Amino acid sequence: MIRETVSADTPILLSLAQETGVFKPYEIVALQEVLDDYHETMHKMGHRCVTCVLEGQVAGFAYYAPAAMTDRSWYLYWIAVTKKIQAKGIGGELLNHAEQDIRERNGRIMFIETSSLPHYDLTRRFYLKNGYKHATSLKDYYAEGDHMEVFSKKFNS
Repeated sequence: MIRETVSADTPILLSLAQETGVFKPYEIVALQEVLDDYHETMHKMGHRCVTCVLEGQVAGFAYYAPAAMTDRSWYLYWIAVTKKIQAKGIGGELLNHAEQDIRERNGRIMFIETSSLPHYDLTRRFYLKNGYKHATSLKDYYAEGDHMEVFSKKFNS
């Protein structure tokens, strides 16, 4: 079941993201700030955060929002699935849910940014498998040798 994220989910989502082993400590701190801001004000500004629950346990989440000063562009800022059940379709369900929600809100395109580092290889393949196109690379964006890889997917408007 995918439902709107509630503030009581925050500690669980932080732990889930940390346990994936993908995110750096400062990214977990940033996620805390993002979720706090979401519950306080950003949900009123069109930001969306959804949580997937399986058998009473949080299995994953996605955070996405309209891109400011654009014509119906959106960003997927976060998507994570608990390490125990990765590669079982939950990420795809969360991504499909976000896409459908964006379509219902008349979204035109979604962008996703991720790292070029080797431990993000599965992430990049996940986006390609789900119909995203590699749009561009920004060399040395995150750090020397760590490029930003940008993916995009257009929706029928």
